[in-house]
Amino acid sequence: MAVSYDDVSSDLRRIIITGRLDIQGTEEIAPQFSALSTDIKRNIVVDLAGVTFLASIGIRALISNAKAQHKLGGRMALVVGDNASVSKTLEATGIDVLLQMFKNFNAAEEAISSSLTL
Repeated sequence: MAVSYDDVSSDLRRIIITGRLDIQGTEEIAPQFSALSTDIKRNIVVDLAGVTFLASIGIRALISNAKAQHKLGGRMALVVGDNASVSKTLEATGIDVLLQMFKNFNAAEEAISSSLTL
């Protein structure tokens, strides 16, 4: 598991997660992911294109951090790229209704910066 980030602007952070978001992987990145996604009010784009497996615990981490950021006044969106397994998992669980999903960062950035709500 790996987590990296890029502060695109003072209002937007891109968090890139790669590897398996199973129990072990999620526990491994949970403190860093939480700190990166809830440190201050900002919009967050989480790039999951490099995630090879997404378990329910990983989905829970996405939702809890999105809710925490929402309480601060920011929003979160997901980039899944061409990752069919992650897309299908998110769609099957209905998470795509709570968090918008996009194929690329530019589309996510445009949507999250507009008046759309998550």
